[in-house]
Amino acid sequence: MENLELKVQGMKCAGCENRIKKALTTLKEVKEVTASFKDNAVKITLKKALTPELKQKIITIITNLDFVVEE
Repeated sequence: MENLELKVQGMKCAGCENRIKKALTTLKEVKEVTASFKDNAVKITLKKALTPELKQKIITIITNLDFVVEE
């Protein structure tokens, strides 16, 4: 397992957190997601090693929800 933490701007409430969690948990590689609008952070536990392609897929999902991922 591997962990990924991203800084995400634009989350304003628990509903925003839940939208991100719901979207990311649809990926088969994702084991668990925690999101915090207070910390502007999304923490992802993966079932396997992180690849550049998987990271980009995760970022795309978050940005498609109208949030901004800081890299």
